[in-house]
Amino acid sequence: MTLTWARRLLPALVLLALTAPVHGQSFRFPWWKDAQFTKDLSLTADQSARIDRVFQSTIALLRQKKEELDLQEAELSKLIAGNADESVVTRQVDKVEGIRASLNKTRTLMLLRMRQVLSPDQRIILNKLSEQWEQDHRRPHGDAKK
Repeated sequence: MTLTWARRLLPALVLLALTAPVHGQSFRFPWWKDAQFTKDLSLTADQSARIDRVFQSTIALLRQKKEELDLQEAELSKLIAGNADESVVTRQVDKVEGIRASLNKTRTLMLLRMRQVLSPDQRIILNKLSEQWEQDHRRPHGDAKK
């Protein structure tokens, strides 16, 4: 895979990662824009727009954090491959995990804010839709990350 191709693919992968599972929400696509989900949730145009604003206001920060995480993980790999001193590796692990935690926190709070746009009844329906979507899109055990 060339670096240019990877850079073009990164936004799509980040989008998939950002809409990945969090407490019963397994969607890996912008569900608030999907016609069937909008219908099933009785999602108003205003709600969809508000959810999209939450997503759009967070996506740039998430991409930035993901890039930083990738860079720091690459540095960690270099240190390990170079048989660096354990204290140096430990500091780098702490750095990587701090960035990862920040990324996950930002993503989780984004998803919380998106859910807060919904009514309690819509959240219940979203959970059911999520469970069904997960069942319909579950990979067989032998197909893990091809």
